[in-house]
Amino acid sequence: MFSLTVNDYVMIAHSLPNEFFGPAQQLHGATLTVEATFTRPQLDEHSVVLDIGHATQLLDDTLEPLRYADLDSHPDFKGRLSTSEVIAQYVGDKLADNLADLPEVGVSVTIHENPRARVSYTVPDRQ
Repeated sequence: MFSLTVNDYVMIAHSLPNEFFGPAQQLHGATLTVEATFTRPQLDEHSVVLDIGHATQLLDDTLEPLRYADLDSHPDFKGRLSTSEVIAQYVGDKLADNLADLPEVGVSVTIHENPRARVSYTVPDRQ
């Protein structure tokens, strides 16, 4: 299995209105480091998993609607708690949608919420 990982970051605002989340219940900002990992069992005809520039652009395009956004009012998060896990799923599913023509490419996303905590989501097999 081969993999390619690219990264970026996004600054968001959100709240997690449930007692479970303690102080994060209130509106607050977060800077999330986002890693997107693309995998494939065999390299393509160019001997790569995916073009690095293309992978970087895919991640940038996926994160653009989230940059400086208040996720509490973002339509894609309506009715959902915007936990790091949910954001990772959102990013992973959007990346997979943009790679619909390459179902052999796997997608997983890791979000670093802070230097000591990260979450990951792997898009289910698309083949």
